[in-house]
Amino acid sequence: MSETAINTQELGEKIVTVLKTIYDPEIPVDIYELGLIYDVFVNEDKDVKILMTLTSPNCPVAETLPVEVEEKVKSLDLVKDAEVEITFDPPWTQDLMSEEAKLELGLL
Repeated sequence: MSETAINTQELGEKIVTVLKTIYDPEIPVDIYELGLIYDVFVNEDKDVKILMTLTSPNCPVAETLPVEVEEKVKSLDLVKDAEVEITFDPPWTQDLMSEEAKLELGLL
């Protein structure tokens, strides 16, 4: 593996760690375990793009959550820039939640 690939993978892991510190205000589970993060792209220039969804299109944090995600990811030293794209395709369902999240919410 090239050094770039290792660095990109390492940065990806750090981004996931940051995402796990962000919580949906209505659900006591972080957005990563909730399955709201569909994809994280990191290019060689350390630009990050996060594809995420919300639990519903009229989610009360639709305005603030993407901004919080962007700011927290940008706060990582290695990240040059971060952009969050919201999608509702596919729509979020409880099936996207991790086992840990389902357990936390008593769904298992």
